[in-house]
Amino acid sequence: MATAPSSTAIIAERPAGAGKPGVRYRTAGDRFLLVEYGDMELDLTLNFRVLSVDQELAERSIPGIFDRAPGLRSILIGYDAAVLPVERLVEALQEVEDAVPVSEGLVIPSRVLTLPIAFDDSASRTAVDRYAKSIRADAPNVSDHANIPYIVDYNGARDAEDLYDQIVATEWWNAFTGFFPGLPFMYPLDPRYALFAPKYNPTRTWTAEGAVGIGGPCVAIYPVESPGGYQLFGRTLPIFDLRGRNRAFRDDPILIKPGDRVRFERVEEAELDDLFAAVREDRYRYRIEDSPFAVDRHLEHVREVSDEAAERRRAREAAAEQVPVP
Repeated sequence: MATAPSSTAIIAERPAGAGKPGVRYRTAGDRFLLVEYGDMELDLTLNFRVLSVDQELAERSIPGIFDRAPGLRSILIGYDAAVLPVERLVEALQEVEDAVPVSEGLVIPSRVLTLPIAFDDSASRTAVDRYAKSIRADAPNVSDHANIPYIVDYNGARDAEDLYDQIVATEWWNAFTGFFPGLPFMYPLDPRYALFAPKYNPTRTWTAEGAVGIGGPCVAIYPVESPGGYQLFGRTLPIFDLRGRNRAFRDDPILIKPGDRVRFERVEEAELDDLFAAVREDRYRYRIEDSPFAVDRHLEHVREVSDEAAERRRAREAAAEQVPVP
């Protein structure tokens, strides 16, 4: 491990090697340490490592660590320097790195949540209409009272039905939860169904609870009514409830945890509205299955479909070049 110059926020680095990514340790104020993995790129194997390190830290219960917040390729660690000096914390993290296997050996605690989704729903259309009327009528992503035509064009999909088929064809990996409590940042586990869309410019002032949208390569579910900048394509059930009106939220108001996978199941909007009411009245039971995630199987699948995924990516990028950015 190399020690960085004291003039930088980086206090130590661990080079890549033996099948493991490089690690960088940054100070983040007096009480936090930011641990970064690999290069600044979208690589889910880095996230698999982040979550595995987080799990190892949870099991070790190192005195002095009072908080952990995993991200896409980093983990923020809160620590009490009076109990655990930063030098000793870095040493402990090195021991964790040695203990966590390479990617192919990782098995991550995970669940599969099957959520209904109504595409092109009226709440999302209302959000788009409000935006067009009060913020930016000339935005290229608000045609036909929806963002869906824009997402279709930007990704080179044949039509809206083709887009919907791609969304339900893969499980969506929740890499981390953040920005707002309970908001999942999800990426497709099957690279053939990767999508991309630039965000609103400027942002919306209102989005419905349960709205599902895409910003960049990431799909998110809005946990509450809020402003938002993702392109909307549908709506699903509540995923956050401080009041615990459904038993799924009694122990934790956040439904989707880091490392969970979401599988969308298409329904009509009338059915979704009925299910929304059933959730509030505690008559609905969320479909959640414990299903540990074996990284080696995932990587094998990625290799098997790599040619098709690359072909789809080239077509998507070519389509995006013809579409204006908001």
